[in-house]
Amino acid sequence: MAITRQDLETDRLRASLCSTPVASSLLPEEAFERSLRATLDQRPDTPGLAGDVLLFGYGSLIWNPMVIHTDRQLATVHGYHRGFYLYSRINRGTWDDPGLVLALDRGGSCQGVVFRIPHHMIEQEFRLLWRREMLTGAYHPRWLNVKMNGSPRQRALAFVMNRGHEAYAGRLPDDRVVACLRHACGLYGPAREYLQQTLLGLATNGVDDPYLGRLWRRLQDTDATAAQAVSEPA
Repeated sequence: MAITRQDLETDRLRASLCSTPVASSLLPEEAFERSLRATLDQRPDTPGLAGDVLLFGYGSLIWNPMVIHTDRQLATVHGYHRGFYLYSRINRGTWDDPGLVLALDRGGSCQGVVFRIPHHMIEQEFRLLWRREMLTGAYHPRWLNVKMNGSPRQRALAFVMNRGHEAYAGRLPDDRVVACLRHACGLYGPAREYLQQTLLGLATNGVDDPYLGRLWRRLQDTDATAAQAVSEPA
Protein backbone atom coordinates (compact mmCIF):
# COMPACT_ATOMS: atom_id res chain seq x y z
CA MET A 1 0.00 0.00 0.00
CA ALA A 2 1.05 3.61 -0.39
CA ILE A 3 0.99 5.43 2.93
CA THR A 4 -1.39 8.36 3.11
CA ARG A 5 -2.05 11.10 5.62
CA GLN A 6 -5.35 9.44 6.46
CA ASP A 7 -3.48 6.24 7.32
CA LEU A 8 -1.45 8.18 9.86
CA GLU A 9 -4.45 10.03 11.26
CA THR A 10 -6.23 6.73 11.91
CA ASP A 11 -3.05 4.89 12.97
CA ARG A 12 -3.88 2.31 10.34
CA LEU A 13 -0.43 0.75 10.04
CA ARG A 14 -0.01 0.01 13.75
CA ALA A 15 -3.54 -1.36 13.91
CA SER A 16 -2.88 -3.66 10.95
CA LEU A 17 0.32 -5.00 12.53
CA CYS A 18 -0.86 -5.55 16.10
CA SER A 19 -2.22 -9.03 15.31
CA THR A 20 0.80 -10.15 13.27
CA PRO A 21 4.18 -11.66 14.28
CA VAL A 22 5.83 -8.22 13.99
CA ALA A 23 3.71 -6.83 16.83
CA SER A 24 6.53 -7.50 19.31
CA SER A 25 8.80 -5.08 17.41
CA LEU A 26 6.41 -2.13 17.73
CA LEU A 27 7.20 0.61 20.21
CA PRO A 28 4.80 0.23 23.17
CA GLU A 29 2.14 2.92 23.43
CA GLU A 30 3.55 4.20 26.74
CA ALA A 31 7.03 4.63 25.24
CA PHE A 32 5.50 6.23 22.14
CA GLU A 33 3.64 8.83 24.22
CA ARG A 34 6.63 9.43 26.49
CA SER A 35 8.89 10.11 23.51
CA LEU A 36 6.35 12.41 21.87
CA ARG A 37 5.71 14.41 25.06
CA ALA A 38 9.43 14.77 25.86
CA THR A 39 10.17 16.09 22.37
CA LEU A 40 7.27 18.54 22.49
CA ASP A 41 8.40 19.77 25.91
CA GLN A 42 11.91 20.39 24.56
CA ARG A 43 10.86 22.30 21.46
CA PRO A 44 12.79 25.53 21.02
CA ASP A 45 11.22 28.96 21.14
CA THR A 46 13.09 30.45 18.20
CA PRO A 47 12.96 34.23 17.71
CA GLY A 48 11.34 35.10 14.41
CA LEU A 49 9.27 31.91 14.12
CA ALA A 50 6.35 33.15 16.26
CA GLY A 51 6.03 29.78 17.99
CA ASP A 52 6.35 27.71 14.81
CA VAL A 53 8.88 24.87 14.68
CA LEU A 54 11.14 23.38 12.01
CA LEU A 55 11.36 19.79 10.79
CA PHE A 56 14.46 18.50 8.94
CA GLY A 57 13.79 15.95 6.19
CA TYR A 58 16.63 13.94 4.66
CA GLY A 59 14.84 10.94 3.11
CA SER A 60 11.21 10.28 2.26
CA LEU A 61 10.11 13.45 4.08
CA ILE A 62 11.73 15.42 1.24
CA TRP A 63 9.48 13.98 -1.45
CA ASN A 64 6.48 12.91 0.64
CA PRO A 65 6.32 15.11 3.77
CA MET A 66 2.57 14.81 4.39
CA VAL A 67 2.82 17.21 7.35
CA ILE A 68 1.13 20.56 7.05
CA HIS A 69 3.75 23.27 6.61
CA THR A 70 3.87 26.93 5.62
CA ASP A 71 7.37 27.05 4.18
CA ARG A 72 10.20 24.78 3.01
CA GLN A 73 13.86 25.60 2.49
CA LEU A 74 17.13 23.83 1.82
CA ALA A 75 19.16 23.37 4.98
CA THR A 76 22.33 21.67 6.17
CA VAL A 77 22.95 19.75 9.38
CA HIS A 78 26.55 19.43 10.57
CA GLY A 79 27.69 16.53 12.72
CA TYR A 80 25.45 13.97 11.02
CA HIS A 81 25.33 12.37 7.59
CA ARG A 82 22.74 10.42 5.60
CA GLY A 83 23.21 6.70 4.95
CA PHE A 84 21.42 3.39 4.53
CA TYR A 85 21.87 2.34 8.14
CA LEU A 86 18.43 0.98 9.01
CA TYR A 87 17.12 -2.44 7.99
CA SER A 88 13.46 -2.14 7.00
CA ARG A 89 11.38 -5.23 7.75
CA ILE A 90 7.95 -3.59 7.52
CA ASN A 91 7.85 -0.53 5.26
CA ARG A 92 10.42 -1.41 2.57
CA GLY A 93 11.09 -5.07 3.23
CA THR A 94 10.04 -8.12 5.22
CA TRP A 95 11.54 -10.15 8.04
CA ASP A 96 12.77 -12.73 5.54
CA ASP A 97 13.98 -10.20 2.96
CA PRO A 98 14.77 -6.89 4.69
CA GLY A 99 15.31 -3.73 2.73
CA LEU A 100 17.19 -0.64 3.87
CA VAL A 101 16.11 2.93 4.54
CA LEU A 102 18.03 6.08 5.35
CA ALA A 103 19.00 7.37 8.76
CA LEU A 104 21.16 10.15 10.13
CA ASP A 105 24.31 8.87 11.81
CA ARG A 106 27.24 10.59 13.46
CA GLY A 107 29.84 12.54 11.53
CA GLY A 108 30.01 14.71 8.44
CA SER A 109 27.11 16.81 7.23
CA CYS A 110 23.81 16.40 5.43
CA GLN A 111 21.80 18.58 3.08
CA GLY A 112 18.05 18.25 3.27
CA VAL A 113 14.84 20.23 3.43
CA VAL A 114 13.45 22.08 6.42
CA PHE A 115 9.67 22.40 6.80
CA ARG A 116 8.04 25.07 8.96
CA ILE A 117 5.12 23.70 10.98
CA PRO A 118 2.65 26.32 12.31
CA HIS A 119 2.49 26.63 16.09
CA HIS A 120 -1.20 25.80 16.40
CA MET A 121 -0.71 22.48 14.59
CA ILE A 122 2.53 21.26 16.18
CA GLU A 123 1.08 18.57 18.45
CA GLN A 124 -1.25 17.26 15.74
CA GLU A 125 1.51 17.10 13.12
CA PHE A 126 4.07 15.61 15.50
CA ARG A 127 1.68 12.80 16.39
CA LEU A 128 1.43 11.97 12.68
CA LEU A 129 5.21 12.07 12.42
CA TRP A 130 5.61 9.69 15.36
CA ARG A 131 3.17 7.24 13.80
CA ARG A 132 5.24 7.37 10.63
CA GLU A 133 8.82 7.48 11.94
CA MET A 134 8.69 6.01 15.44
CA LEU A 135 6.73 2.81 14.83
CA THR A 136 9.54 0.61 16.14
CA GLY A 137 11.66 3.17 17.99
CA ALA A 138 14.49 2.87 15.46
CA TYR A 139 15.14 6.62 15.59
CA HIS A 140 15.94 9.12 18.31
CA PRO A 141 14.04 12.41 17.83
CA ARG A 142 16.53 15.24 18.27
CA TRP A 143 16.50 19.02 18.00
CA LEU A 144 19.54 19.65 15.78
CA ASN A 145 21.15 22.88 14.64
CA VAL A 146 20.44 23.57 10.97
CA LYS A 147 21.85 26.19 8.67
CA MET A 148 19.72 27.79 5.96
CA ASN A 149 20.92 30.27 3.36
CA GLY A 150 20.96 33.80 4.69
CA SER A 151 19.72 32.82 8.14
CA PRO A 152 21.41 32.24 11.50
CA ARG A 153 21.53 28.68 12.80
CA GLN A 154 18.21 27.43 14.08
CA ARG A 155 17.06 24.19 15.65
CA ALA A 156 14.93 21.67 13.79
CA LEU A 157 13.52 18.29 14.69
CA ALA A 158 15.31 15.40 13.00
CA PHE A 159 15.11 11.63 13.37
CA VAL A 160 18.57 10.28 14.19
CA MET A 161 19.63 6.63 14.07
CA ASN A 162 19.15 4.71 17.32
CA ARG A 163 22.36 2.69 17.31
CA GLY A 164 21.02 0.44 20.06
CA HIS A 165 18.11 -0.72 17.91
CA GLU A 166 18.20 -4.28 16.60
CA ALA A 167 17.65 -3.03 13.03
CA TYR A 168 20.78 -0.85 13.02
CA ALA A 169 22.80 -2.06 10.03
CA GLY A 170 26.00 -0.14 10.65
CA ARG A 171 28.19 0.91 7.74
CA LEU A 172 27.65 -1.60 4.97
CA PRO A 173 29.68 -1.91 1.76
CA ASP A 174 27.94 -0.67 -1.39
CA ASP A 175 27.44 -4.20 -2.72
CA ARG A 176 25.54 -5.22 0.41
CA VAL A 177 23.36 -2.10 0.29
CA VAL A 178 22.52 -2.70 -3.38
CA ALA A 179 21.71 -6.36 -2.68
CA CYS A 180 19.23 -5.27 -0.01
CA LEU A 181 17.65 -2.62 -2.23
CA ARG A 182 17.32 -4.64 -5.45
CA HIS A 183 14.37 -6.90 -4.66
CA ALA A 184 13.13 -6.08 -1.15
CA CYS A 185 9.57 -4.81 -0.96
CA GLY A 186 7.45 -3.89 2.05
CA LEU A 187 4.09 -2.37 2.88
CA TYR A 188 5.12 0.99 1.40
CA GLY A 189 6.62 -0.47 -1.77
CA PRO A 190 10.04 -1.48 -3.17
CA ALA A 191 13.22 -0.45 -1.38
CA ARG A 192 14.79 0.55 -4.70
CA GLU A 193 11.91 2.99 -5.30
CA TYR A 194 12.77 4.62 -1.97
CA LEU A 195 16.31 5.27 -3.19
CA GLN A 196 15.13 6.55 -6.57
CA GLN A 197 12.52 8.90 -5.12
CA THR A 198 14.98 10.32 -2.60
CA LEU A 199 17.50 11.00 -5.36
CA LEU A 200 14.81 12.70 -7.44
CA GLY A 201 13.56 14.70 -4.47
CA LEU A 202 17.05 15.96 -3.72
CA ALA A 203 17.73 16.76 -7.39
CA THR A 204 14.47 18.73 -7.59
CA ASN A 205 15.83 20.87 -4.76
CA GLY A 206 19.20 21.27 -6.45
CA VAL A 207 21.06 18.82 -4.22
CA ASP A 208 23.50 16.24 -5.57
CA ASP A 209 24.26 13.40 -3.15
CA PRO A 210 27.29 11.46 -4.50
CA TYR A 211 26.68 8.51 -2.16
CA LEU A 212 23.09 7.96 -3.27
CA GLY A 213 24.02 8.55 -6.91
CA ARG A 214 26.77 5.96 -6.66
CA LEU A 215 24.37 3.40 -5.19
CA TRP A 216 21.80 4.06 -7.92
CA ARG A 217 24.38 3.57 -10.66
CA ARG A 218 25.61 0.38 -8.99
CA LEU A 219 22.04 -0.87 -8.79
CA GLN A 220 21.46 -0.20 -12.48
CA ASP A 221 24.75 -1.88 -13.41
CA THR A 222 23.81 -4.93 -11.35
CA ASP A 223 20.43 -5.10 -13.11
CA ALA A 224 22.11 -4.85 -16.52
CA THR A 225 24.62 -7.59 -15.71
CA ALA A 226 21.86 -9.89 -14.44
CA ALA A 227 19.76 -9.25 -17.55
CA GLN A 228 22.70 -9.96 -19.83
CA ALA A 229 23.45 -13.22 -18.04
CA VAL A 230 19.84 -14.36 -18.53
CA SER A 231 19.83 -13.46 -22.23
CA GLU A 232 23.06 -15.20 -23.10
CA PRO A 233 22.75 -18.81 -24.31
CA ALA A 234 24.01 -21.53 -21.99
